Amino acid sequence: MTELEKGPLGRRRGRGARERILGASQQLFRDQGINRTGMDQLCAVAQVSKRTAYQHFATKDELVAEYLRRFDPDVLPGVFDRPDLTPRERLLAAFEMPASTPLCPYIAAAVELHDPQHPASQYAREYKLAIAARLTETAREAGAANPEELGEQLALLIDGASARTRVLDRESFSTAAAIAAVLIDKAIPAG
Repeated sequence: MTELEKGPLGRRRGRGARERILGASQQLFRDQGINRTGMDQLCAVAQVSKRTAYQHFATKDELVAEYLRRFDPDVLPGVFDRPDLTPRERLLAAFEMPASTPLCPYIAAAVELHDPQHPASQYAREYKLAIAARLTETAREAGAANPEELGEQLALLIDGASARTRVLDRESFSTAAAIAAVLIDKAIPAG
């Protein structure tokens, strides 16, 4: 292989470039935001040329949308797909966020992009609706008198805790979990 066939650091061009770009975007978008991350910096971290980056993603907007699509495609599978928990326990488990869990990238993207028609904003909206739907479905399984209302309340509480944690740089999910327990106890008959 000649030097011209190699990319940065002697890697073959194209092999794994897409995954390196997505990995770099995950790190940089999370750490410094979408708008503060330029393509030059992203390409340097991913160890690809700008040309290679734009061969995989025609625009930065396309990259941002793919970044969000890959973040959590299954809507909290570690919570909602646990057969060992009752539906009530699954609702409460949605608030058990380890400190190492990255904060909600969907909220961050929607706030940063300011454009409801942007593909990433549309994906963020779909994801947020899917979270509320899963919470509503689980509330229905648990026997909530008004599962739609409880699902929406819990979704709002998750988003609020995530935003508050991001803005204040301190964990808010334990407080949100306590509030969720009160809402769940009120909405779901004991027994």
